[in-house]
Amino acid sequence: NYFNMAVFQLGKGCPVPMTLHKENRSRLVKALQSGGEKSGVVLLKGGEAKTRYDTDHEIIFRQESYFQWTFGVKEPDWFGAVDIETGKSTVFIPRIPLEAVAWMGSIKTPNEFKDMYEVDEVLYVEELSKYMLDNYEGKSVHVLLGKNSDSGNYSEPAKFDGMNKCKVNNEILFNIMANLRVYKTEKELIVMRYVNEVASKAHVDVMRNTKPGMGEHQLESLFLHYVYYHGGCRHAAYTCICACGPNASILHYGHAGEANTRTLEDGDIALLDMGGEYHCYCSDITCSWPISGKFTKNQEIIYNGVLATVKAVIDNMRPGTIWVDMHRLATKTILEQLKGAGILEGSIDEMTNVNLGATFFPCGLGHFIGLDTHDVGGYLKNCPPRIDEGPYGVKKLRTARKLEEGMMITVEPGIYFINEMMDLALKDPAKAKFINEPRLNEFRGFGGVRIEDVVCVTKDGIENYTLCPRTVQEVHDVMAGGKWPPEKDTAPWLQRAWRDPVPKSD
Repeated sequence: NYFNMAVFQLGKGCPVPMTLHKENRSRLVKALQSGGEKSGVVLLKGGEAKTRYDTDHEIIFRQESYFQWTFGVKEPDWFGAVDIETGKSTVFIPRIPLEAVAWMGSIKTPNEFKDMYEVDEVLYVEELSKYMLDNYEGKSVHVLLGKNSDSGNYSEPAKFDGMNKCKVNNEILFNIMANLRVYKTEKELIVMRYVNEVASKAHVDVMRNTKPGMGEHQLESLFLHYVYYHGGCRHAAYTCICACGPNASILHYGHAGEANTRTLEDGDIALLDMGGEYHCYCSDITCSWPISGKFTKNQEIIYNGVLATVKAVIDNMRPGTIWVDMHRLATKTILEQLKGAGILEGSIDEMTNVNLGATFFPCGLGHFIGLDTHDVGGYLKNCPPRIDEGPYGVKKLRTARKLEEGMMITVEPGIYFINEMMDLALKDPAKAKFINEPRLNEFRGFGGVRIEDVVCVTKDGIENYTLCPRTVQEVHDVMAGGKWPPEKDTAPWLQRAWRDPVPKSD
């Protein structure tokens, strides 16, 4: 019940109470105090408004993720402070000139923003230096500085005039905040359920409307329209990957050089990796389906091989499970499935010893997800380091941590037939001896299959927030116009977090 509460909501989308961010600020203060920081302040810089190159074309603003986690603010060019002793929250807003009213509409007052975001105080950015020196001169000021282990980029610490008069600390805040973001609160989980439900429905809508002769870009357009029109997701969580036919072997297809340009052909398999974003919380879902509406024999073999890998991983996910072990389990299962398909032959253990699995599964099994698609917290201080085993496979994992309750992570195994990777394997005697080359060649130009679910680690297992068709029969039924969600859940092992109506299970 959000009556008389400050909330974010777009259209009929999920109402997000600002108490979500108030709770995050309390968690931050508690973590700092537990680490011995009893006084001082956290100072964060929000995202900046940007224009396109040298033009005045404004790029649609999206808040910086740490600032969003802390304050939930949708406007650019703000700063925010949280007192470590009292928990008092203060935000600093840019002063908008009166003449901007014609272009921006009515300008909110500080008191309006105070009520809108449920913070304790709102001042102007021009007052930041005086506020900081009046209250924290000679005291600890914690700013955010740290390296993102996925991008290699660094967070930008807040600055203000006279900062040298304070005891600036940029060493502890990043690790604390990134680790807090790994564990989702109940309020955050509600938003994550919502955005993944919307994205799941959008995938189903695209699946139903796919037919030969369409362009990959049209599949992208259908998805983006659905999540925005029906779900209030103004932003996509990442660039849509609409990879059909041989393009499905390109892991991050859809980039500027390969911009979803193929015309769909009968006999193609589609690999669509697309997610929406709501209040900056992300979904990341991949579905694979046949353009014709029915899998060919070889497509069904590979699809079921990936689905069996999903099952092997989900069956073993619970608190205490080491994510590296899940990746190795996925790789082993993929090798077993390829052997069953007649593509490989020989000892699975010996194939594993020469890293043959990375030929067909060169990426990591999955990643944390939350306010970013590839969310933070994978390789923090005091966490297991990245394992350096060759250029592919385990080395590409975005975390090596143990699973714990409250973590959200993707499960996304795949089998990819990448010509260059297969050629390298065939030239390596240690790997080539396991490959049935004539059978392998039947899959050149096949592309690949990926199945990706967003799951939450619970106290005794997982809950799957992705509500898409997964079994071959489910895919066939939906593409033929069948009901979704189905009346009966034929794959309860997926542990899909159905909402009303909940399909029956055996």
